[in-house]
Amino acid sequence: MKRDDYINWDEYFMGVSLLAAKRSKDPNTQVGACIVDENNIILSTGYNGFPYGCSDDVYPWERTGNDTKYNYVVHAELNAILNARGKDLKGAKLYVDLFPCNECAKAIIQSGIAEVVYLYDKYADSAATVASKKMLASAGVKLRRFATDKESIVLEFGKE
Repeated sequence: MKRDDYINWDEYFMGVSLLAAKRSKDPNTQVGACIVDENNIILSTGYNGFPYGCSDDVYPWERTGNDTKYNYVVHAELNAILNARGKDLKGAKLYVDLFPCNECAKAIIQSGIAEVVYLYDKYADSAATVASKKMLASAGVKLRRFATDKESIVLEFGKE
């Protein structure tokens, strides 16, 4: 008999997104994204961080002041789209732990992504998120909050 405690596709891809977020060096917010096609094949992943060539030891991680991380950080969703390196994303699904901002919504729409599956909507009342939802809805991008009965997925290193 096959095992019955395997994870479903949504759990798998959201898990990949959360694992990608672990690559972020942002001391406050770590976000990951995973883009998959209609055949459940991963096309790309991304996480929030600075662009190639911009050292995370040199650029600021501060959230307030004159020179903040917000001037430099590439969000996970945009990074995943850019990391796809020109692959056709039309009809794809984007899994992301934090609901996309308005700037990422523009890239999501322009890239042809058809559905966004998100875990948290932490900034639901912010102007950026309200604008994001308005644009995504106008463009016909499906929005779905991730749901599971699992609290966690455990990865073990060293298990033989």
